[in-house]
Amino acid sequence: MRQRVVRVAVVAALVAVALLAVPLALAIRSTSYADQRDTLERAALAGAVRVSPDYTTGDPVELPASPAGGHLGLYDARARLHAGSGPQVGDAPVHGALSGEAVRGRSGGDLVVGVPVLHAEHVIGVVRASSPATAVRDRVFLAWAALLGVAAVALAVAVLVARQQARALATPLEDLSRHCRAVTEGDLNARAAPSSITEIDQVARTHNEMLHSLSELLRRERDFAANASHQLRTPLTGLQLTLESGLEQDDDARLRPVLTEALATTRRLHRTVEEVLRLSSSRGLPRATAADRPLGQVLRATEERWHGPFAQAGRRLECHARDVPGDTPVPGGPVAEILDILLDNARVHGSGTVRLVVRDLDDALAFDVTDEGEVRGPAAQLFDRGHTGGGQGTGIGLGLARDLAVSLGGRLSLTGSTPTAFTLLVPVRGDGTA
Repeated sequence: MRQRVVRVAVVAALVAVALLAVPLALAIRSTSYADQRDTLERAALAGAVRVSPDYTTGDPVELPASPAGGHLGLYDARARLHAGSGPQVGDAPVHGALSGEAVRGRSGGDLVVGVPVLHAEHVIGVVRASSPATAVRDRVFLAWAALLGVAAVALAVAVLVARQQARALATPLEDLSRHCRAVTEGDLNARAAPSSITEIDQVARTHNEMLHSLSELLRRERDFAANASHQLRTPLTGLQLTLESGLEQDDDARLRPVLTEALATTRRLHRTVEEVLRLSSSRGLPRATAADRPLGQVLRATEERWHGPFAQAGRRLECHARDVPGDTPVPGGPVAEILDILLDNARVHGSGTVRLVVRDLDDALAFDVTDEGEVRGPAAQLFDRGHTGGGQGTGIGLGLARDLAVSLGGRLSLTGSTPTAFTLLVPVRGDGTA
């Protein structure tokens, strides 16, 4: 920004100097030549006053001193040099002055002025004054050089002032930029400092107010998630212990399957609460998650949970890994939660056979969940919270699944609309994390 401010100021100064200096330079040139011709005309007039009408009969003529570096001479009616200095034969200005009017012109590189000498309304001679044009040109060049020096000084001052102003403008903006970078890196306590520029101060105050409101909103959301998770974990733990105790003490063969299923559901609900709490504490930033469960175990557990609901709806569920070893470690909790959301979405909004296929992409695993239904409407809205395809529910599921995928450093996207296909990409590293 500093360079742009300096560049704009220098360009403005150059335009201003050019608009002022060019006409001034032309005026200096025109004025210099006009002044020199005026000087020559005054010298010629002074000489014409001293010329007596009797000079034609031999009366001596006393002319004033010649202009510096020039000539002053008297020419008779035949344009012959009679007294003073100058060319022996009169030039064009001399011939022009013989008509009765003063003439200004150039001759042989000299500025020349011819003034007629009148007697009884007759021209009896011409006084010619001349000086080298180079002397005037040299003075013009000197004046232009001085003008150029002044312009250079003006530009130098403009650059210094522009640099100072650029520093004054850029420093608070650079501080605000550093503050914004600190906020993007997770420091929500950073605040922009005030400056001496009212407009930038207004932006900084507005930004600080917005950041304060956002921090309070995030704090309340994290507190709510933490409080809700804490309040849910306590009764869930008690319920889990009760079910485990019931399984140990109850020998009724009819109740054991029900208790076993209830215990599994309770454990899964407990894991769900833990994942929601982990997501709320991650602030939406990807972080390394331990790959703590084999892929085969995750797929078998997922198929066991969802085989019954799909069978009751008269639909099939197929789960298998394509060229992926079953002992490949994956972050079991988050992946299981995302797959549960995708399969539930396929059960509610999809149709036909549902397939869960895992593919190996070298540095990532791709989990494809497809069914025989179709997606209507803009695909980008599917992951917006509050949007539901059928107009029912809260529309949180796919948004939560996307956030869980991002928290793993992965990505969840719709890869097909007819038939419906969702793909979850989970990065797999060699250090046991995903």
